[in-house]
Parts: sequence; structure tokens; C-alpha cells
Amino acid sequence: MAFFRTVSFTEQLPAVVGEGVMLRPPQMSDYPEWTALREASRAFLTPWEPTWPPDDLTRSSFRRRIKRYAEDQRCDLAYPYFVFRRADNALVGGLTLANVRRGCAQTGNLGYWIGAIHARQGYMTAAVGCFVPFAFQTLRLHRIEAACIPANTASIRLLEKTGFRREGFAREYLCINGAWQDHLLFARLKSDPNP
Repeated sequence: MAFFRTVSFTEQLPAVVGEGVMLRPPQMSDYPEWTALREASRAFLTPWEPTWPPDDLTRSSFRRRIKRYAEDQRCDLAYPYFVFRRADNALVGGLTLANVRRGCAQTGNLGYWIGAIHARQGYMTAAVGCFVPFAFQTLRLHRIEAACIPANTASIRLLEKTGFRREGFAREYLCINGAWQDHLLFARLKSDPNP
């Protein structure tokens, strides 16, 4: 039955192109630009992310990350992408569809980050906007879920602008910046109208 079929990519995932952005799977050659952007954005990202391990920005840690990404994709568990500005191919951030669940759920969780110098310029809105149709059509999902800390008004606006609907509130949902944080829960269905 097609409803229960999983997606299988034997090669690299396809690039996804949107308004002013291009999404593609991370590669080892992205390490210098990724580590520079993440380091420059550390203070900006810290309130919204899990605590970084001490070796997070090392080449060996990035290599392990790339291997894990490939394994997660191969097993249809997660689909990581880096987001590049099309004008100059600069890395601006990343997004991942994680915790993919098949069977009767056909869903996954969307997470994203943007470099501090690229924030509030519409890049992540464009990235999520072009990724959602890819997730529904190519990955054949029925539902995409997302969560954000209530104080993260920029993320709330992004989700609402890209057609996600607020569905609830989860107490101490994720451990962010070393503390269990409450989150607002959002979702978008394949049948929802485009914003």
C-alpha cells in the first residue's frame, strides 16, 4: 500500500530551490564556512539551541555529523539541508526534517537555524517555504510539526507566515541552552492551503 511506503534515495538528496535560496545536503567541504558562521553566531543561537558540546566546531565533530546525516537519510529518519543564498552561494543557515515517522503517521519535525548576520532578511522564511512542498511531494509526508520557545517571536512569525498553525503548548518539551523549556507546538498538513 503506497500510504505506508517509505522514500529511498540511493544517491545524494536533490537540491531544493526557493526564492533567493538554495537548499542542499551538507558536505564535508562546507566545514570552513559552517564553522565560521556558527562561531560568529554562537551568542545569537545559544538561547534557542541545545547546549553545544565542547568539540562541536571541530573538523572531526563535523565529519561525524556528516556521517550521521547520511545514515539518518539512508534510514529515512531525517533529512538535513544547509541553506545558501543564491546570489553568491553563501551559507546562511540550515534546516532539518527529523524524527520522520512512517506508517499511519507520515510525519516529521522541522528544525532550523540562521546565522546572526543573515537573520531577519527572509532567507529562512524562503527556505521553509520551498522545503514544505518538497517534504509533502518528494518525501510523501502528510504532516510537518515544529516547536519553538514562546519568547522566540521571530520563529513564531516564520512558522505562521509559512502556513503552520499553532496546535498546543508542551511543558518542558526540549532541553534548550541547558534547561528544560516550554514550547509552542505548530503543524502544517499536506491538505492545508498555501499561505
